[in-house]
Amino acid sequence: MTEVATTAGKEKSYLIPTLIIGALFFVFGFVTWVNATLIPYLQQACELTPDQAVLVTFATYIAYAVMAFPSSWVLGKTGFKKGMIIGLLIMAVGALVFIPAAYSRTFGTFLTGLFIIGIGLALLQTAVNPYITILGPIESAAKRISVMGVCNKAAGAIAPLIMGAVLLNGMEKYENASSLPIDQKNLLLDELASKIVTPYIIIAACFVALAIAIRFSSLPDIKNEAETNPTHAGEDRPSIFSYPYLWLGFASIFLYVGAEVIAGDIIQLYGKEGLGMPVDVIKHFTTYTMIGMLVGYILGIMLIPKVISQNTALKIAAFLGILFSLGVIFLPGKYSILCLALLGFANAPMWPAIWPLSIDGLGKYLKTGSALLIVGIAGGAIIPKLWANISTSVGMQQAFWILIPCYAFILFFAVKGNKIGKTV
Repeated sequence: MTEVATTAGKEKSYLIPTLIIGALFFVFGFVTWVNATLIPYLQQACELTPDQAVLVTFATYIAYAVMAFPSSWVLGKTGFKKGMIIGLLIMAVGALVFIPAAYSRTFGTFLTGLFIIGIGLALLQTAVNPYITILGPIESAAKRISVMGVCNKAAGAIAPLIMGAVLLNGMEKYENASSLPIDQKNLLLDELASKIVTPYIIIAACFVALAIAIRFSSLPDIKNEAETNPTHAGEDRPSIFSYPYLWLGFASIFLYVGAEVIAGDIIQLYGKEGLGMPVDVIKHFTTYTMIGMLVGYILGIMLIPKVISQNTALKIAAFLGILFSLGVIFLPGKYSILCLALLGFANAPMWPAIWPLSIDGLGKYLKTGSALLIVGIAGGAIIPKLWANISTSVGMQQAFWILIPCYAFILFFAVKGNKIGKTV
């Protein structure tokens, strides 16, 4: 009877923190996947080439490489709760930078705003991911992260629908602007650029409101795993370099996020520039990818760890990633787009499985290890940019060969890499 009461009490104590973290994951999803809409929007408003437009994702994701380890230091000084508040306020500043960017129609200023938002996201992610991992037993960490993934990808599905309706509606009016006299063209493109001001003022206000909510919430700070989970505190290794599986996990996160961004953000650019589809059609493609991810996350919640382990889920996901990537490369038109969207389903179990497999047993190195994995999110900057560079030589469809080695390495990590250097 006492054990049942204790379990119920623990579940109750986890509920409020889990709801707050769920709200943060919703925020991550919205501001991250709105990039898919920003790419074709800014390409038109700022008169960009496809190669330049991909810098939208680069500016957001490269911030993780810059900020992840400083984030760990900041969190050490402020604690996780205050760190989350600071991260949200930084993101609000980045969103407000979109106002002068829109009125000047300067792509560099837009990229600055995106980079600042990325800095805030890096701080938030460094705090939130280990938090949800430790908020219960490590064996069911993939299930908890899958719940967070539902919040994240639901926002990712909603963001292109809302922002696409606001920013890309009636885009045919602006697509022929380059053929107009310079004064008329600038007037038309200024009108297009101004569409983004109100949405980003609202987004900034939401960040501030969430920061205030966290400030007055009962969200507790977490400690190092060595203090929170004594079963993993026994090993005393000399440095973070003594955990090979962590570094292989870092590489897997880097490759996974790059592949995820290609499937979620690049799909609109590929449909428009690679396959010649109209904006009114391509603006929903990211939502299809996010729906695939949502289905994958829900299956993860239902099946992990009761039916299959998070490790087995990762093996299946990596194999499907290779299969669907080959479909993107070899199938024509809409079938190629379908396979690219289906990568969302394949990608869904990856973050929830790679993260706990990589940080399990780090003890006092938990925060440093978590920061390292956050650096891996920079794969979302590098791999899509490599895809864009390759596409100028071989074409957009053949450039998707870059996905095959990404998923092959993740399969290696699932089969063997996560065990290298790990003791029981």
